[in-house]
Parts: sequence; structure tokens; C-alpha cells
Amino acid sequence: MEAIRVQNLSVAYEDNLIIENMSLSIPSGKISIIIGANGCGKSTLLKTIARVIKQRNGDILINGKNVKEQKEKYLATQVAFLPQGPVYPPGLTVKELIAFGRFPHQKMIGGLRAHDKDIIEWAIEETELKEYADREIGNLSGGQRQRAWIAMTLAQETDIIMLDEPTTYLDMSYQLEVLKVLERLNKEKKITVVIVLHELNNACRFADNIIGLKQGKIICQGTPKEVITRESLKEIYGIDAKLQLSDDRRYPICVEYDMNHYDDLSV
Repeated sequence: MEAIRVQNLSVAYEDNLIIENMSLSIPSGKISIIIGANGCGKSTLLKTIARVIKQRNGDILINGKNVKEQKEKYLATQVAFLPQGPVYPPGLTVKELIAFGRFPHQKMIGGLRAHDKDIIEWAIEETELKEYADREIGNLSGGQRQRAWIAMTLAQETDIIMLDEPTTYLDMSYQLEVLKVLERLNKEKKITVVIVLHELNNACRFADNIIGLKQGKIICQGTPKEVITRESLKEIYGIDAKLQLSDDRRYPICVEYDMNHYDDLSV
């Protein structure tokens, strides 16, 4: 079963074609992680699925329904999107931020209903933020702040969450903290998680399904053990990588790498 299907998708910024004729299926109830070099179209793909960017051609289906035929507010009840580097107004508390996630479910008049408040409390519990609920966002650590943003996406009460580089600028322990929260939500709540990630080893560790992009085209897709090879990394990143399996032999680890295209380097 698939959560998202992309068919013959093309996306451009003015005359600069970023994604060309892409077709992709993202499975339901799994963690899919998109990798690739800077500028390859990773973030553009997520933004287009979330209708932040309009596609030039092609179709996007979420839970079997074409997004072209859906109103934005309805789409926000189907998929939650967390962009890279989200901003918040000064003085906002964790609970106030999370409450924004209930906007797609609210009527034109009236405040938060009992169910809205229950969902907000549930999101706080799921991301282990209860002791920080009344604290200002600006006073949190990087990992805590990212958990608050994830809690806001949870409050949208969707079956699909997409996150664009949620671990950028976080140190190793905070990266692990954020990814473990997402992993737990996926395993326990069966939420489909789609992540753009730069850290290759984290991508291999946490992904059920990994998608490698280069210049807006899919180079590989499948389990990390199946598709992350020296050959695929050479094509995606232009590197010569040394790989070994994790201790449990579940996923590959890049232990070292070097530039592959020596002829392109000036001396």
C-alpha cells in the first residue's frame, strides 16, 4: 500500500528545471528517507508534494487522491509538512506552538474544542515535552525545539509526516534524539514518515525505504542494505566510499570516503 504516488512529475524555478518526469511510490506506514547532494531536488520534491511549490507537469496522489482536486485545508488533514528552519514569533510557548497544528481542523468561529485540547496534550506526551509545555520555544535546546515542531505536526492528526532536514545544525546526540522520536511514532502509531536527510549513516540506520536522487532523477530506491552500495554512492555523490555492515548486519555504514573524480580537480 502506498501513501504517496508521484507520476511524471516536473518542477522548475522559472526556466531552471529541478525535477524532470519523476515517478515515485512512497509506501504507507514506513520511514522513507531521501538522500542526495545539495541542489539535487530533495527539498523541492517535498515542497511540491506539500503544495508549497506548484508542479509544471505531472500528478501527485496522497492516499489515492490527486492533490490538484483537493482544497489546501483538506490536504493539511492528510499530510503534515515541516520545512527546514521553521520560524516562530518571540515569546511563543511550546503548547502555543503545538496548538497551531490544529488549524486545519478548526471551524471559522470558535476556539479550541475539547478534542483539539486532547490532541495537543497527546502530542506533548508523545514527544516527551510535558515538563517544557509552558516554556518559551527560544529557551529550549536544539533537540527539544525540534521535538516541539514535530509535536505541532503530530497535532495536525495526519497519517503522513514529511520533514525537510529536521536534524540540520544539531549535534550528534540531538540528531539521534529527534530521529528516535520519529522512529517510535512510526513503529507505535504506524505514521508514514518521509524525511530529507544529509547524514548518510543516520539515513541507513533509520530508513525502511531509502531514495537516492541526483539532478532531479531517482538513482536508487529500496532498503538501505539493498541499494546503498559503492556504485550508487559514486553516482549520487561522486565519492569512492568504503562500506561495512552494522553489528546486527541490518544496514550499511560508510566508514570513510574520498573524492572519486580526481580528473576534475585542479592541481
